[in-house]
Amino acid sequence: MTASVKVDGAASPAASRTRPGWRRRGEVAALVTMLGPMLVFLLVLRLAPTGIAVVDSLRRDTLLGGDQFVGLRNYATIFTDPTFQHAVATTLVFSLVINPLQVVVSLALANLYTRGFPGTGLWRTLVVLPIAVPPAVSATFWGVIYRPDGLGNALLHSVGLGSQGFVTDSHQALACVILLLSWVGVGYWMLFLIAGINDIPRSLYEAAEIDGASAWRRFAHVTLPMLRRPLAFVLVADTVSNFLVFAPVQQLTNGGPNQSTNLIMFDIYTRAYTYGDQPAAQAEVVLLVLLVLVVVAIQFRLLRAKD
Repeated sequence: MTASVKVDGAASPAASRTRPGWRRRGEVAALVTMLGPMLVFLLVLRLAPTGIAVVDSLRRDTLLGGDQFVGLRNYATIFTDPTFQHAVATTLVFSLVINPLQVVVSLALANLYTRGFPGTGLWRTLVVLPIAVPPAVSATFWGVIYRPDGLGNALLHSVGLGSQGFVTDSHQALACVILLLSWVGVGYWMLFLIAGINDIPRSLYEAAEIDGASAWRRFAHVTLPMLRRPLAFVLVADTVSNFLVFAPVQQLTNGGPNQSTNLIMFDIYTRAYTYGDQPAAQAEVVLLVLLVLVVVAIQFRLLRAKD
């Protein structure tokens, strides 16, 4: 008798043993089909450029038109460059200000807009609306506001205050860039936190109200602990995003005045395309990636949930 003969309407043991194998092959094929394009995207657009940047940062152009391996000489050069040192310091100050600012304001608005007071939908839409505006258009719009004869100084004059230099003042330019980026970023990160708050079981708030907890205590002891993972994601993603800021700086300040807004990404662009020093620029790219990884690792360490 062959293995395919059925007994009492059931498949033979040999046939039944082959089905799990075919099922596993089908699952693997479906997994490759779904993840394949993303893996190719990751390899071609992320990992490969990173590898090229590392290799190029270890080489140097020669007078004969080729290049040669120079090891860590490019890194030693930029580490002793005052412009790079100033760019790193400016970027760290920028990140220490804008990251907490955006996260705190986003959290406050998310907590406010999930209370369901009249007009919540309208105000939420107004906060989210800047996300739909292209970055170049946003920078142009704020550039008009920051002009000496622009809307910003007009508003200040209307309340009896004097004119401000805004992006032409080395003491105000970085704050102006922070304000522009927060105008866009707050609404974007707020959406993630609203989703996180909406996922918190209502029964926890009801239990807290029965125990007589105030609104602040409910926020501190229910909302924040339950929002730990969304908050960690927002903080990390916001940090990475702000380390890579380039377009607003190029359009509004061009790194000035007096290098007050010369962030690392803009310094990389200047070194590569203004001075034509591609190897040193690639070394800066590698250092920027390492800096971001270190900061993100520290944040994960601080925000890691207790087992």
